Amino acid sequence: MADVNVYTAKRLKDMAMSLSGLAQAFADEIGGGGRLTKDDGLAAMQTAAAAVCGECTRCNLYCGSRREESYYLYYLLRSFEQKGKIDMEDMPRLFREACRKKDEYILHLNRNLGRATMNLSWKNRFLESRDTVIVQFRELAAILEEFSGQMEHATDITGTWEESIRCLFRRCHIRVENLLILEYENEQKEAFLTLRSVNGRCMTARDAASLVGKATNGSRWTPARDSKNIITRNSATFRFVEEGKYRMLHGIAKAAKGGELVSGDNFTFHEGLPRQVIMSLSDGMGSGMLASEDSGKVVELTEQLLETGFSARSALKLVNTVLLLAGTEQNPATLDLCCVDLYTGVMEAMKLGAVPTFVLCRGGVEIMESGNLPMGVVKCVEPALLSRKLWDNDRIIMVSDGVLEALPGENKEETLKEFLEDAGNGNPQEMADRILDFAASFQDKPGDDMTVLVGGIFER
Repeated sequence: MADVNVYTAKRLKDMAMSLSGLAQAFADEIGGGGRLTKDDGLAAMQTAAAAVCGECTRCNLYCGSRREESYYLYYLLRSFEQKGKIDMEDMPRLFREACRKKDEYILHLNRNLGRATMNLSWKNRFLESRDTVIVQFRELAAILEEFSGQMEHATDITGTWEESIRCLFRRCHIRVENLLILEYENEQKEAFLTLRSVNGRCMTARDAASLVGKATNGSRWTPARDSKNIITRNSATFRFVEEGKYRMLHGIAKAAKGGELVSGDNFTFHEGLPRQVIMSLSDGMGSGMLASEDSGKVVELTEQLLETGFSARSALKLVNTVLLLAGTEQNPATLDLCCVDLYTGVMEAMKLGAVPTFVLCRGGVEIMESGNLPMGVVKCVEPALLSRKLWDNDRIIMVSDGVLEALPGENKEETLKEFLEDAGNGNPQEMADRILDFAASFQDKPGDDMTVLVGGIFER
């Protein structure tokens, strides 16, 4: 088994290096900026001259602009970018005095520069698409390299627990045909069991996970999401993962803007990933159904990328790029994302345009904030990364901006912080309801969509 792990790790590492090289090749080919160049201007002048000037060379505008020391062409291009057209006063004095068809020439010049601008826009959109591909290649390379490292350093501990596991399953009329238990560097364990029932008995995968736990010193195990649910007489391989030291409970409270039937906020609380829980909250621009669709798209895309294995930072950057390419600049959405490692209790918070996150612990309330633009607004956006160690009975409070805006005073974050310190710890759902009621008490009806997401971390 050790030889297989080394071989698999080497092949995965080779694949990661290939993807990294492919991404670098893409990046090396991408060049240029988002502005018209001298060649674009010369081509526009030449086309206009061919349509209007014929054999006339009185103003010599094209030949004069071709000289390296000529700065006039750059002035002309910048004028077109600023105003969207070239006016008569932008042209040289010689042209205005000597040209007999100056109005027709300027008309053709503006038309040709407009076409060049349109082509440039499509080229930039294409380059942005290639940027997205580069990000995907690099992230896939990082995922493969990380998995390669896990395989290379995984310890085969099958012999330690094999006898006890086979004995317990035999008592339940389940035959263990093959067995593999791996322990990774972070002490997380993973088991692969090929099972089939005998004497017509069946067993759920969850019950089988309990048997694995009993056989391994009473630790808690759970079946992987990609495993089958029922053990039958047909042989099948099941994957079981050891649960972490912590578990998390959550509570949600929300209210739509007054007059709206649908809230523009969307959220998720996802426990399907190995060893971690994800909390996310997205606030769509405005309110109602359109804002709800925008924020729902952000939450769904981010969750899918995280399930695939993308890091939180890369997932947020990739979603932002996808929204830009989809043309959602007019309807951006914020995203507040928390990933909690259930083995270590470490929380990583990622923010794009979101309001602060509040952490309620024994020492009081900590405000974790950043000030970025919403997603889908600018191309080169970098999510803010915040990290903190959580302990038993700590609380994570995420709110949309409608909650903070409803609070009195200039420093609304401090107002909510004081309320949380006075409220103390409690059931996550009860806390979410109290926070929403507190914010709503300052308005006759909600002036914006309000959502509160509370997560409580507890030792098992």
